[in-house]
Amino acid sequence: MVDSDLGGGGVEFWRAEAERWRGEAQRLATEDVVLRAQVADLTGQVGALTEKVSVLARMAFGTSSEKAAKAASGVGGAPGGSCGDDAGGDETPDGQPKHPRGQRRGSRGHGRRDYSHLPTREEIHDVSPGERVCPCCGAGYARFGEETCEQIDWQVQLIRIVHRRPTYRRTCRCPVRGVLVAPPVGKAIGKGRFTTGFLARLLVEKFVLGRPAHRIAAALAHDGLDVAEGTLAGVFAGCSALLGPLAAAISDRNAAAAHLHVDETSWQVYAAVEGKDSHRWWCWVFVGPDTTVFRIAPSRSLKVLTEQLGIDTDTDTDTGALPDALPGGRQVLLSSDFYAVYQSLGRIEGVDNLWCWSHIRRYFIRAGDAHPELATWTASWVERIAALYVAHTALTAATPASPAHTWARAQFSAALNTIDADRLAQARHPKLLHPAAAKVLATLDREWEGLARHREFPELPLDNNTSERALRGPVVGRKNYYGSGSVVSAELASRVFTITATAARAGLNPLAYLHAYLDECARAGGTAPTTETLTRFLPCTASPDDLTAWAYHSQPETTEPDTTEPDTTGSDTHPTADPDTGPAP
Repeated sequence: MVDSDLGGGGVEFWRAEAERWRGEAQRLATEDVVLRAQVADLTGQVGALTEKVSVLARMAFGTSSEKAAKAASGVGGAPGGSCGDDAGGDETPDGQPKHPRGQRRGSRGHGRRDYSHLPTREEIHDVSPGERVCPCCGAGYARFGEETCEQIDWQVQLIRIVHRRPTYRRTCRCPVRGVLVAPPVGKAIGKGRFTTGFLARLLVEKFVLGRPAHRIAAALAHDGLDVAEGTLAGVFAGCSALLGPLAAAISDRNAAAAHLHVDETSWQVYAAVEGKDSHRWWCWVFVGPDTTVFRIAPSRSLKVLTEQLGIDTDTDTDTGALPDALPGGRQVLLSSDFYAVYQSLGRIEGVDNLWCWSHIRRYFIRAGDAHPELATWTASWVERIAALYVAHTALTAATPASPAHTWARAQFSAALNTIDADRLAQARHPKLLHPAAAKVLATLDREWEGLARHREFPELPLDNNTSERALRGPVVGRKNYYGSGSVVSAELASRVFTITATAARAGLNPLAYLHAYLDECARAGGTAPTTETLTRFLPCTASPDDLTAWAYHSQPETTEPDTTEPDTTGSDTHPTADPDTGPAP
């Protein structure tokens, strides 16, 4: 009855409506799929950004050291954890009272330091003669000893040295020299006004202590010497040529080493360079067994590595192709992070990568910071790596071929086998892993060969912290004077960093070492020493007497000039160069 009332047209209408709603449902289903894909994509972006924020927050606001208290078992605990240096709070993370900083009360001290090697001036503080008699009977007091105390004074003494060279004329007619005069005073920089001791201290102040040129000028002004920054820049430029051969000799020895720690950090050079549209350069460090070399280069490319190691590339076709093997059957072990250029170099036969365990450990910690649900998983991996470090520390401390060394080597191998077995076991079930955990394990699997190669070289460090520590000095300078004002000053910085860091490796005083070297340059007429003389200044070939003279307990010898005759030398001029006073205005 209802159908007859609707008629044929009514049925068609509702069929059309059903078809329309069916199409609408299909459209909404398709839109739902698209939106779900967008939500998944955005969720992934949020996760990645959250991970970045957690990493940057730790870098900006976290402790600078990854060490934790021995009793703490947090995710960020360091391998073989030791007491940290932070001063905040009165308790450790596990609620135990924190020991105060400094020497503990009741512990055995090291006693007072001996400063008898310093120049000494004695001052007598005596009782006045009128007080040395008895006020009652007038009998005098008899001396029976003395009381002494010691103080250390800090004085900066700037001296103007006037060199006088009397001239003598001939008074006879003999065929000899008509005029006699003493040889000119040796100077490291021709026509320069500053002594070699001044130059050495200037270089140490800027490149070892990290003081900007304008602060050095201000400090000199406080002590009475008003010197322009441009003058100091000219001095720096003059020193660069003198230090070049010594830095090159150190670099050659470094390049021939069988094992190197390598790292790099950004460095600003405020100069226009053709083909480069920014001021961002890179400060590279190469740490060998007894040398440390710095190179400030405009790029972070493989070219810097090949140049330092003396590896010839295909320059004819301009492809930069690497050779199949190192020349002469040479072998090089390279400790570094996972940066791509180190991986490319590792493809050459003769170059073996030793990847840094501290870097892979940070990946686990960052995953735990970004995703709290991975805290237990992260802690377990940090404990495995900590066990590896503990075993390695015991191995390096044990005497070779001793029972302790054999046991420690077995423990070290067992710790590596445990990590290997666990990574393979977890990788078999990727669907059960959190995406962040799967990503870290994929990195561990990809770099496992270089990480496990430490089994073959247990005497070498597990990480690349050696090169990272070597970069601390330049980083302090980068923060204080922002980098280099010209290519010349960047070259000088790398040379001074190389020379002073290598001297420090040998336990030498950089100030005394540079003073002795610049003295030799002055004796050579303001030029760098010859190759034969240069070997004397390599710490590895220096004589025991020189090493003793350049040690921290020794002061460089100075010669007091004779200033009794009138000055006949006139004024000196300074070389000019681009100032290195920080970023361009």
